Amino acid sequence: MAAYRALLGAQARSQAAYRASFVVDLVGNVGATVFDVVTVLVLFGVTRELGGFTLRETLVIVGLSSFAFASADLLVGNIERLPRYVRTGLFDAVLVRPLAALPQLLLMDLPLRKVSRVVFGLAVLVASVASAGIHWTAGRVALVLVAPLAGVVFFGAVFVTTATVSFYWIDSGELANSVTYGGRDFTSYPVTVYGGWFRALFAYGLGFAFVSYHPALALLGRPDPLGLPGWVGWAAPGVALVAAAVAALAWRVGIRHYRSTGS
Repeated sequence: MAAYRALLGAQARSQAAYRASFVVDLVGNVGATVFDVVTVLVLFGVTRELGGFTLRETLVIVGLSSFAFASADLLVGNIERLPRYVRTGLFDAVLVRPLAALPQLLLMDLPLRKVSRVVFGLAVLVASVASAGIHWTAGRVALVLVAPLAGVVFFGAVFVTTATVSFYWIDSGELANSVTYGGRDFTSYPVTVYGGWFRALFAYGLGFAFVSYHPALALLGRPDPLGLPGWVGWAAPGVALVAAAVAALAWRVGIRHYRSTGS
């Protein structure tokens, strides 16, 4: 753990060395999350409901999604650079060090400038659940604490799983982004706005409905318009654990498959 703390400390010192630049990066990085919320507000400027959900209800979904993705992007998102590390041979250097490969990769270039996204996402989540008129019970208090963390684990697992494709196909960056960033956009709206095979694939085939949509239904006390039972809204932690197990397996198999670049 001392070695990992040293890596993290070195990253923090190097990124904060130029304070003005770091502050500009912090402010600039909020934009991506702000635009997600603004987009929803613009849509409600021309309609009173979106997929059967009011603005306050939709903002609960947006808040869960924004906080979960921003946190996972901060903690795990730089794993998407793995194709470049494999291509240039840097991953070989990572493997010969007496430390686990995945934590090294995550700490090699931890984007601390993205902390502002996490703070903004948390602010949106807190404001949305406070104004949604939720009837609080002990179960819902537990869910509002656990569901966002489950979303972080889920998105982190998606980042790792899609990155492992580069062990087999180096030019897989766009495919990975279509799942990770596409999943972020998908979870920012009620799944009722989607239809057909697309909803079936992203919502339940890949599990993105359990990041924000179903937990929001459970918090709001709303029945699912798609007809699923109410207990599904409480399944987010279990789905996140399954996603993490799949990511761990994919990573182990990918590491064993890796045969170096030969450089």
